[in-house]
Amino acid sequence: MRRTLSSLLAAAALLAAVPAAGALAQNGAPAPVGTRVGAAAPVRLTLPNKGDSVRFAVIGDTGTGTVQQNELAGVMNDYRQAFPFEFVLMVGDNMYGGEKAADYKKKFEDVYRPLLDQKVMFYASLGNHDESNQRFYEHFNMNGEEYYNLKKGPVSFYALNSNYMDAKQLKWLEGKLAADTSEWKVAFFHHPPYSSGKKHGSSSGLREVVEPVFLKHGVDVVFAGHEHFYERIKPQKGIHYFISGAGGKLREGDVQKNSPLTEKAYDADMSFMLLEVAGDEMHFQCVNRKGETVDSGFIKRRGKAAPTSAVK
Repeated sequence: MRRTLSSLLAAAALLAAVPAAGALAQNGAPAPVGTRVGAAAPVRLTLPNKGDSVRFAVIGDTGTGTVQQNELAGVMNDYRQAFPFEFVLMVGDNMYGGEKAADYKKKFEDVYRPLLDQKVMFYASLGNHDESNQRFYEHFNMNGEEYYNLKKGPVSFYALNSNYMDAKQLKWLEGKLAADTSEWKVAFFHHPPYSSGKKHGSSSGLREVVEPVFLKHGVDVVFAGHEHFYERIKPQKGIHYFISGAGGKLREGDVQKNSPLTEKAYDADMSFMLLEVAGDEMHFQCVNRKGETVDSGFIKRRGKAAPTSAVK
């Protein structure tokens, strides 16, 4: 989103919280989807995979069109054969560089063609490298809006524009959440309110604006990107925060060691998340470019609070 970051409530803090993105750590020319570096690990699910659950994936910072992005997409497709997730949440930076029709084809359509052909829906949010016009791109399913709400079974998802968190968006969010009776409330957007990244770190100004709204209206889980790694944050005031920003770029070794925020982190390769909401539990599994599981477990929704359980 190439416009000045502004917030009527926290403009100065938000400007400080959103620095420019770092350099691409992994490069390469386009390659066919499913290309592998060495043999991929066999698909091993840690999720319950129940027929009546809400199953989805989360990816972020994807829009490169590189060999590595294609490889990770191939692993996503492998896992979908065992775990038929219905949709994917995109946490921003969906396009790096140009945004012409050829870019959408190279950096998105060609990469995720097997998933698109299986009628998997992608729901995008905007990152700091994204043009606002992405909201009109049919495969991002934003319906012309920079922020929006969608519901899947007992789960209500809020896609926010963290580039421009003004009073209008906050009023919309507060109103929608106040009237929302869904069992689960989930927010997804680009800049992480909490992060152990050395390059960017926590977007504290954004957090000061949105976290009170999340707490007031019972948001359970927040997904963000911006940092090119995976991190599961220790629960903050009862809310579970995840960073999944290594879908197309990697910032290797960027997680601060011994960070008091980190429950689990992975910055050695690109990755994506699989999620399943079954009753009062949300199960999660983070998978890398080799098909290996780097984190998994489950959390309880707010009101059914219990410590996060991780699968060892």
